[in-house]
Amino acid sequence: MTKININGINWAKPDYIFLGNFSFTNKTNLFLDKKINLGLDLQGGSYLLLEIDINPLINKKLEEKLLELKKNFNEKKLDFKNLNISNNKITFEIKNISQKDIFIDIINKTNHEEKFFSRINKNNIEVTNKDFFYKIDKDIFNLQFTDEFVKHLKKDALNQSVEIVRKRVDQLGTKEPTIQQKGDGRILVELPGLSDPSTFKNILGKTAQLNFKFLKTSNSSGDNLGFEKIKNKSDGSFVEVEKKLIVSGENLIDAQPGFDRQTNQSIVSFKFDNLGAKKFANATKDNVGRPLAIILDNEILSSPVIREPILTGSGQISGGFTVEEANQLAILLRAGALPAPMKIIEERTVGADLGKDSIRYGIISFIAGFLLVFVYIIYAYKIFGFFANISLLLNIVILISVLSLFGSTLTLPGIAGIVLTVGMAIDTNVIIYERAKE
Repeated sequence: MTKININGINWAKPDYIFLGNFSFTNKTNLFLDKKINLGLDLQGGSYLLLEIDINPLINKKLEEKLLELKKNFNEKKLDFKNLNISNNKITFEIKNISQKDIFIDIINKTNHEEKFFSRINKNNIEVTNKDFFYKIDKDIFNLQFTDEFVKHLKKDALNQSVEIVRKRVDQLGTKEPTIQQKGDGRILVELPGLSDPSTFKNILGKTAQLNFKFLKTSNSSGDNLGFEKIKNKSDGSFVEVEKKLIVSGENLIDAQPGFDRQTNQSIVSFKFDNLGAKKFANATKDNVGRPLAIILDNEILSSPVIREPILTGSGQISGGFTVEEANQLAILLRAGALPAPMKIIEERTVGADLGKDSIRYGIISFIAGFLLVFVYIIYAYKIFGFFANISLLLNIVILISVLSLFGSTLTLPGIAGIVLTVGMAIDTNVIIYERAKE
């Protein structure tokens, strides 16, 4: 005759009764609203693989270095010519060979890393540091970023891009997206439940680099940095603007779509942080009457004339937007600019019907596996098998509860793992009972 000790059950009974009489509400138990989210392979949706293009970022860094050098050279009134960028290098030629040491000193001061000098001969010098190296061949200077710096630049750009992509996707209201790095320079984006990713492609495919620069006028000096030609969105023409940056989108703290009260056209209102507001106020105060170009991704959206100093740190962008375009632009500006352009190199759409079939077959396999184990363990171990099945059932309930509590995403491999758990969980009981028989 088999005896069962139920003292443990009796001891736990008061706690059970107490919990049973306790009144739960959604406010006191937020976990009651938790549920398991379905992955892309079960729910259906879109799969996008993005690749970051590091070359424009390298060119941007070279351009910044060139402008810095040009400004320092002009302040020292040095004689040079042909300062330009070609083949990912900055090159220039000095006119007065006696000024070579001054040029070298200025170049070294633009970077704070430790320098390693390698004198080749009397006229040729090679200098290398963590960020860049340069060679001097008589009177010609060549500056280039090191491979280590480019690798570090790409890694930082990728990490920053993942966070910005996540912000953009979150603001569009997609539930449980998967956003992660994949390989070297790529980002995987999975959007469960989304069959048409066209809006997301438009959002993710834009760099959203916002800059404010003054247009060239008859009395423009260019501030010793010169001018550049940028395409005007309204008519496709190219307009000269100063290279000097007044303020950028990095100083934005908010952007919202809206309508202009006078024209009733769609606009995007923006607000700068304290630093950006100060820069914007100083620029507009000293340049009343000048047109200010609002540039997005190297394209002029509008160029309003400054009528009075703007001291509040806020303004609006107009450019013939539709309501949807204004909303998308506001999302891009709030999420921030990508450090480098990205392109979609792979795109797939998983139908909802395929996901339903996967769920149905997964449930069937789980029930079939559980019933087979349930019947066999009772047949082999009788009453002990019954208790083993109860523990197995509780194990599955706890597993699903934990997944639900943490809002985990269930995928097809996850269902296979639960089915495997049924067999693995009963394995310990089988070993114990076989030893008991012995």
